[in-house]
Amino acid sequence: MTSAIVVGSGPNGLAAAVHLARAGVEVTVLEAAETIGGGTRSAEMIVPGLVHDQCSAVHPVAAASPFLRSLDLERLGLRWRAPLVDCAHPLDDGSASLLYQSIDDTADGLGRDGARWRGLFGALTSDLDSLFEDITQPLLRLPRHPVLTARFGAAAMTPATVMGRLWRDEPARALWAGVAAHAFWRLDRAMTSAVGLMILAAGHQYGWVVAEGGSQAIANALVAELTAHGGRIETGVRVRSAADLPPTDLLLLDVSPLIAAGILGDRLPPRVARAYRRFHHGPGAFKVDFAIEGDVPWRAPAAADAGTVHLGGDAAEVIASELAVHRGQMPERPFVLVGQQYRADPGRSVGSVHPLWTYAHVPHGYAGDATAAIVAQIERFAPGFSEQVVGTAVRSTTEMSVYNPNFIGGDILGGASSPLQLLFRPRLARDPYFTGIPGTYLCSASTPPGAGAHGLCGVNAATRALAALGTPRSA
Repeated sequence: MTSAIVVGSGPNGLAAAVHLARAGVEVTVLEAAETIGGGTRSAEMIVPGLVHDQCSAVHPVAAASPFLRSLDLERLGLRWRAPLVDCAHPLDDGSASLLYQSIDDTADGLGRDGARWRGLFGALTSDLDSLFEDITQPLLRLPRHPVLTARFGAAAMTPATVMGRLWRDEPARALWAGVAAHAFWRLDRAMTSAVGLMILAAGHQYGWVVAEGGSQAIANALVAELTAHGGRIETGVRVRSAADLPPTDLLLLDVSPLIAAGILGDRLPPRVARAYRRFHHGPGAFKVDFAIEGDVPWRAPAAADAGTVHLGGDAAEVIASELAVHRGQMPERPFVLVGQQYRADPGRSVGSVHPLWTYAHVPHGYAGDATAAIVAQIERFAPGFSEQVVGTAVRSTTEMSVYNPNFIGGDILGGASSPLQLLFRPRLARDPYFTGIPGTYLCSASTPPGAGAHGLCGVNAATRALAALGTPRSA
């Protein structure tokens, strides 16, 4: 029987393991931490019973994932829950731009920019499932839907600042800038519209949903599917060298390229080793979880119903703060994401005490404390917030990389969103998952299609591993 070892139990490692096990492969997953899930872990923090997501929290792209949808994970305990408002972007005048799953509802709130919003995202979402077949695969291949993919590609190649010129008024410009900022990159560079377009298209089709009970439910459902097909998981096992592993037909690594280079050592072909060691990581996330008594006192009332709130002021301010972070400077007013997952999933709260998930965009490896800056941004749009705080838990960029060694310098996306790395991660190759060592593949978020709890990096790598069994490969 064909055997496989998967190193790492993030959503990509688990998805790879499930895909292999369903094909009849004997699969063992090795996880260094005591808890499976990687970036999809959740835990009780601050107040007993209060459930906080440890990293990923809101999952429009995971909900759109063709692999996850094919598994019918609801029968295994994964249930998506949607807030009344997907995302709010408050402005200093007390108003807020509102993003809904419904394109029409979103457009109706954007005044004279509504028609353009409806036209752009109506076209993208109408064929989203077909589009996903192409844009979640490596670039160096013939697309199945060339016209659709070319249309998306033309928009995705555009700098987010240029795309922002579509909108005539600040509400639409700010809403777009906040979503585009999920790229964690300066927004005046090519390809910075790609991440925002994907998130918005997926969200308009499937919603900015959360996993009931916490993001851990995604990992737990995948584990249930894996064990149902004979796979097994060992936690507390840190793999430092492939030489320490038992013989196996396939080895899949859900780790960063740098960690993969350390594990594989001299077995890597020199040009692959050089590419892995040159791989660039992007800005960091500085995370603060709050326990709060009652709801956040947003000046814009509709923000109270939002699952996600973007705090960055107008579009110009968002653009400026992302540029500063890119240059290694800590902005006075960083872009802050606030997760109010309990609005969609009230079971995470304890009575009137709610979990509030936040992080700020900070420079790579930022050694300072961004807690005060995060609180100040919330107070700016929700005066009196500090009085409701029951407790906090802080995770700096350094602590982020201890929590998950793949989050180098606090980079939670698995690599910088530079144009070259968005197109060709982790290296320029027809098969970017193949390490150059027969039977050995990289399957982390540092491979196409990149970050998210969608599992598609793992599925893509496992698909290629199965296809190549018994077939000689070259790097």
